[in-house]
Amino acid sequence: MIKKMGIDWNLRKLMASRDMFQTTDLVPLLAERGVHLSREQVFRLVTQPPQRLSMDTLAALCDILQCTPNDLIEVQAVNAHVSKAVGDTVRPLPQVRRTTIRRPGE
Repeated sequence: MIKKMGIDWNLRKLMASRDMFQTTDLVPLLAERGVHLSREQVFRLVTQPPQRLSMDTLAALCDILQCTPNDLIEVQAVNAHVSKAVGDTVRPLPQVRRTTIRRPGE
């Protein structure tokens, strides 16, 4: 069993609690704080958990929403079985062979 980490991204919930229902509402507020993202980037940021998030963007979101990073991101450990993909085979480790060096005439 492998321990896998799951993330709950609460940006949309925090925005709604501040009466912000349009993803485009964030664009000018982020820009005021020096974070310049396109409408499409902000839409993705709101609707799905980001794989990477700059500290500047995180700080700006926390300032805009008057929250902490812990309010935005909840980390959970999820236990999961990792199964092989169809067709994967287990390759044995190569055998280690000792070699003997022989000199000519031996």
